[in-house]
Amino acid sequence: MDKNTKIRGFQDLIVWQKSLRLAEDVYKATKSRPFASDYGLRDQIRKAAVSIMSNIAEGHGRFTKKDYIRFLSIANGSTNEVRAQLLLAERLEYIDHSTTNRLLDLSFEITKMIKVLSHRLK
Repeated sequence: MDKNTKIRGFQDLIVWQKSLRLAEDVYKATKSRPFASDYGLRDQIRKAAVSIMSNIAEGHGRFTKKDYIRFLSIANGSTNEVRAQLLLAERLEYIDHSTTNRLLDLSFEITKMIKVLSHRLK
């Protein structure tokens, strides 16, 4: 999507598309044992990953830029939560190092995009 393309909805935002991919990948990474058996951590990281995409979408639907920026801030906080939980999951040997790194890289890319979008809204 180039700069001249009109954003019709949150689904058109590349940052939302990447956050959807992160949530999907988190769900896949957490569905096999032993991760799947740790209901607390499994459910928490899934909720945090879904929170990223949900807050981007909700912010996009708000009527003021201030509200939109606030929801982007919440989404950004959720990316940090996902990263912290990924690091714990790796230490507990629920996921391997390469999966952790791939998901961390995607989360950092999302954080950068959220920051750029927030600055453009200001």
